[in-house]
Amino acid sequence: MTPVNARRIARVRPLQPTTASEQFFVSNSAPDFASAAGKLWTVTATPFPGSPANANSAPRPGWESGATVAENMFTFLAPSVPANVLGMAHNTGQQGRALPPQAFHKAATSVIGPGDAIELAPGVGHVDPEAELAVVVGSKARGLTLENARSAVLGFTVGNDVTGRDRQKSDELWISAKSQDTFTPAGPWIVTELDPAALAIGIVHNGRELAAASSADLGWNVAEILVYITSFMTLYPGDLVLTGFPAECRRLEVGDTVTCRVEGIGELTNPVTATA
Repeated sequence: MTPVNARRIARVRPLQPTTASEQFFVSNSAPDFASAAGKLWTVTATPFPGSPANANSAPRPGWESGATVAENMFTFLAPSVPANVLGMAHNTGQQGRALPPQAFHKAATSVIGPGDAIELAPGVGHVDPEAELAVVVGSKARGLTLENARSAVLGFTVGNDVTGRDRQKSDELWISAKSQDTFTPAGPWIVTELDPAALAIGIVHNGRELAAASSADLGWNVAEILVYITSFMTLYPGDLVLTGFPAECRRLEVGDTVTCRVEGIGELTNPVTATA
């Protein structure tokens, strides 16, 4: 279900970029994402002012602020270039509340966009996808409270917390399990005005729909997660916070295609390849 007054914001690259790093932010307020109106976007100012990594490229004909661009004119990138990417450990169910909240860092260099390949290195072992509701931070935040935590949220996107299970067993800090290049697909866009309390979350693996769950099944909710994280570190505009995976998954193999779904946002699809 599309939230009332929802606005989608995406970071995109024209199909014929002037530079390899050219990027623009676009927005769309159509209530039906799949409609004709939902496929037409407006070039807009960056939603992350002050962040050089998230600045629009220099305008050019057809890509000035306010210009209308169709989806067949660009590719979706990850919705932001984050300084920090964090996930939540043992937040897969209400039993997680029996333990103190615990976050882990994922390398910002692990972030890829829709359609980009998840690359499996030789010897990486068992690797699983984890479809997650991901918070996109909209403003610098430290010391948030339950009352003001939502003020730091620009919106939400779909995240895939790709995880090397064998590496988790041998690396107690989970760095090699969580931070490998390409292990954090995110996108395809940010949705604002979304209530994160009870959204269906699930995975489609090679066309097979796996058992879904809900964000209501998470032990720690979005506000509680942000309060916890900002009690010891500062979050910056564009940062991503993955909230936890409560649903079913299947091991990834080279040649697979994995789609992560979050209700009210959409689908994030990535192929799986061997490391080049």
